[in-house]
Amino acid sequence: MHFFEGCTALITGASSGLGEEFSRQLAPMAGKLILVARRGEILDRLKAQLEERHPLLQVHVYVMDITREGQVQNFIGWLEREEIRINLLVNNAGVGDRGSFATGDWEKIEAVLSLNVVALTRLTHLLLPTLRESGRGAILNVSSVAGLIPLPYNAVYAATKAYVNSFSDALRLELRDAGVTVTNVLPGPVETGFSKAAARATPCSSHGPPDCLTMPAEAVVEAALLAVAANRARVIPGWKVALVMGIAVALPLGILRAVLRRRC
Repeated sequence: MHFFEGCTALITGASSGLGEEFSRQLAPMAGKLILVARRGEILDRLKAQLEERHPLLQVHVYVMDITREGQVQNFIGWLEREEIRINLLVNNAGVGDRGSFATGDWEKIEAVLSLNVVALTRLTHLLLPTLRESGRGAILNVSSVAGLIPLPYNAVYAATKAYVNSFSDALRLELRDAGVTVTNVLPGPVETGFSKAAARATPCSSHGPPDCLTMPAEAVVEAALLAVAANRARVIPGWKVALVMGIAVALPLGILRAVLRRRC
């Protein structure tokens, strides 16, 4: 994937899950990695591992909560002072909340909205001038197949990912002549700690997808990076997940609602 050779990549939510895997798969190709998350100790360990395995790679760790506007503004200032020019933005950070909307904790719901929608949009907006100046900029947004359908007991999470899907497609069209590509990856269930963190002890909140649709993080990240290198607008990793979702979105909404009612 020559597209990534020598790139300077910023990865949000880099301390675990898909974010950590993006870091590991980009490390052999990138020139610089900027790893962003709230857990500094974990990022420091990851930085040490990556630099040991890839001596020519420069890894920068920046600890912040990207939902905090002041911290994000400070981060942008740090990039400018360090003269770091991002040309690959991986908007990976996200959080879920599985359970009844009516019984949900508002602070958790607000956190889902803040991280999945506001933080992603703000960071993209702030970094877009740099990406355009780079001459070969790319944005990779990590969405979810949940954003393709109304998903009971994941109502807010699915709605935020529907936003990411629409935002990504529209932004791609706006930037088609600006030297910046936009790719949207829509994973199904992934073997990370995401689902456990999202679950609540409410009816249907623990009813996960079939095991046969669950994919390893390595395969999801590989598919996403291949899609960026090929300048694809959207990718759903895994043929089984793509087939199921292709059928789901093709169903009339009334039938889809009936199916979802039976599921819960």
